[in-house]
Amino acid sequence: MADQQALDEVVEFTSGLIRIDTTNRGGGDCQERPAAEYAAERLAGAGLEPLLLERTPGRTNVVARIEGSDPGADALLVHGHLDVVPAEAADWSVDPFSGEVRDGVVWGRGAVDMKNMDAMILAVARGWARQSVRPRRDIVVAFTADEEDSAVDGSGFLADTHPELFEGCTEGISESGAFTFHDGSGRRIYPIAAGERGTCWLKLTARGRAGHGSKVNGENAVTRLAAAVTRIGEHEWPLRITPTVRAALTELAALYGLEPDFGDVDRLLEKLGPAAKLVEATVRNSANPTMLEAGYKVNVIPGEAVAYVDGRCLPGGEEEFVATMDRLTGPYVDWEFAHREVALQAPVDAPLFAGMRAAVEEFAPEGHVVPYCMSGGTDAKQFSRLGITGYGFAPLKLPEGFDYQALFHGVDERVPVEALHFGVRVLDRFLRTA
Repeated sequence: MADQQALDEVVEFTSGLIRIDTTNRGGGDCQERPAAEYAAERLAGAGLEPLLLERTPGRTNVVARIEGSDPGADALLVHGHLDVVPAEAADWSVDPFSGEVRDGVVWGRGAVDMKNMDAMILAVARGWARQSVRPRRDIVVAFTADEEDSAVDGSGFLADTHPELFEGCTEGISESGAFTFHDGSGRRIYPIAAGERGTCWLKLTARGRAGHGSKVNGENAVTRLAAAVTRIGEHEWPLRITPTVRAALTELAALYGLEPDFGDVDRLLEKLGPAAKLVEATVRNSANPTMLEAGYKVNVIPGEAVAYVDGRCLPGGEEEFVATMDRLTGPYVDWEFAHREVALQAPVDAPLFAGMRAAVEEFAPEGHVVPYCMSGGTDAKQFSRLGITGYGFAPLKLPEGFDYQALFHGVDERVPVEALHFGVRVLDRFLRTA
């Protein structure tokens, strides 16, 4: 059982990590090393031997192994990223890098994504050292750089160049699962991630005839690009129900006393009410235009225009995605993958999932655990190259009205102290016997 010091340290560590600005602006503009050194120092204080590893100076990762009591058991990877997305201080109620603890809440960028989980991992490891606890299986702890961009300096670098550090790991856990979802009618749902959509970020390039802005031009690159972007943004993708999403819909339907009608999933989602938010983004592929680049002067028609699209595809859906992009972009716009990562699925009938469910239910007996698929992605994609099956399990017990998902990359990101305490207790219980 997690001791009082572990409960105190998880708050201290969450605040301390937030105060270290690890903003990842993309394109290599980030320095995770100070946070990596912070984590490594605390792991060393637990008697572990953390390694600090870099592909690029300052883009630091930390890996350590906790030896288990059963030498024949497979190892388990527990990982969290150290970087965060940018925060515009003028939009916040507090300094986003203050780590302020006020009225039982820790404030700052990374409070939910995902320095809270990093702090939980550190607090649990140190608690085990104090209590002379050994988990059943080896636990490999990894704190990574660059998750909020391409992961090339983080989990991708670790998986490609240091696979020996993850020897024996068959499964892994990380962010975005086991948080309280309030459905508005008193039910408390705890979704555990057992899948991720694939990443299909695209660069679109339209070419045309440059010229004077006052002249008629039927080969305007901006017009061609705009038409393609509009077609992509307005496209209605067909349903694609994966095993993870099917399991999620089945369990949610049972919770609400509904028949899981997979012949009319949109109607089923309507009947689920607010709980549909857990599933609706993962029943289809998607493509959202996000960036536009064209021209340099108002009276000059440019010869080229560029757009970027955030595409996501479900397991088995990439062929459909590619064919659809070929059709929607049309004859005057070329497209290519700017960044591409695989979609993931993990079995929901596995002993590890049962262990996560049991750990949550022990400390939240009123809760309803269900599997779900993440609409986005995590470092589990890169670690899957090593044959590691990934789950999202960063437990938090949240009060009514606390919109966890809206705070990911949002303004005034924060996490309740009691949620951190719950997370440490659940993580400690789960990892001891996983």
